[in-house]
Amino acid sequence: MNSHKTYTVDEAQAKLEHYCAYQERCHKEVRQKLRDMNMIPEAIDLIIVHLIQHNFLNEERFAKAFVRGKFRIKKWGKNRLRRELKFREISKYTIDAALNEIDLEDYYATLDALVQKRIAQVKAPNDYKKKKKVADYLLYRGWESHLIYERLKEALNG
Repeated sequence: MNSHKTYTVDEAQAKLEHYCAYQERCHKEVRQKLRDMNMIPEAIDLIIVHLIQHNFLNEERFAKAFVRGKFRIKKWGKNRLRRELKFREISKYTIDAALNEIDLEDYYATLDALVQKRIAQVKAPNDYKKKKKVADYLLYRGWESHLIYERLKEALNG
């Protein structure tokens, strides 16, 4: 017995308009949502074209909002942001445009603040171990290694 709700193209289209209006979405998320609704590939393509034409779906707008939010709230570095956008199948051009939205002064100030905060949190017997723990933390969050080591050197030796 099949208990899955079925949708007409119009119903699915209306549902996806709300889905996209609520929060910026990428094409991959929308396509997956439509697959989860058991829509056939032709209907999926038709709905996605409608959403793009009516400006519910815009990958550049999604990428910029994603970068702004994750940088400001989660304090992710450019490497992590790039990796996450690639995972969502965003084009290299769009990823670069979104990452260029980050103000470099804010970027460096955020990194400095993270370095200072993490150094204060890490309890390690010597500077080498402390440096490694702080670097691992920042690398995981996608900050560039050359920037991390430069900031750590200044903070711990300067």
